[in-house]
Amino acid sequence: MGFLDKAKAAAQQATEKAKEVGSDVQTKREIGQTYDELGKKAYELAESGAITHPELTELVDKIKGLKDKLEEDDSGGDGSGSSGDGDKATTTAEPPASSAPPAMPT
Repeated sequence: MGFLDKAKAAAQQATEKAKEVGSDVQTKREIGQTYDELGKKAYELAESGAITHPELTELVDKIKGLKDKLEEDDSGGDGSGSSGDGDKATTTAEPPASSAPPAMPT
């Protein structure tokens, strides 16, 4: 009976540890989301002129440039790539890298 009691206690400890880790992951995710919201709000305020700072100006200009680039890409830009080769570019591009571990050989 002593072995079963020890196994049960170990299982309970593992369950508690998993709950703590899960809580930490959730908290870190919330921090990341809040940073994202803060960044968006800072961008809006800097773009409207409500706040100014040289470090913000650089980042706001970078975002504006990236947004312009997206708009150009969506509208066909300078004409390169809109001559019917658009599908070719998507089929020859490499897929994004996976964050999953490699598959085990069978």
